[in-house]
Amino acid sequence: MLVMADSSTTGTTRDEEWVKNSSLYQEFLAEREEILKHKWIESEKAGEDIGFEKALTDWIVKHRSKWRRSRHDEKPGQA
Repeated sequence: MLVMADSSTTGTTRDEEWVKNSSLYQEFLAEREEILKHKWIESEKAGEDIGFEKALTDWIVKHRSKWRRSRHDEKPGQA
């Protein structure tokens, strides 16, 4: 029988730790950080907050493919 740790005493469950340490989640966090940088830059240019959704859409259209390719190329052991 598998017994999970009580999250009220440990602060997190093993499943949550697994997710936080997964490469998919790490990729999500890195992409989110790039979107937030893009939001800041474009908001500065516009002289007002452009909002996350507009920044997200703009970043996906203009930068996502190149960003993903560059991340893939940086990873050791991948061709």
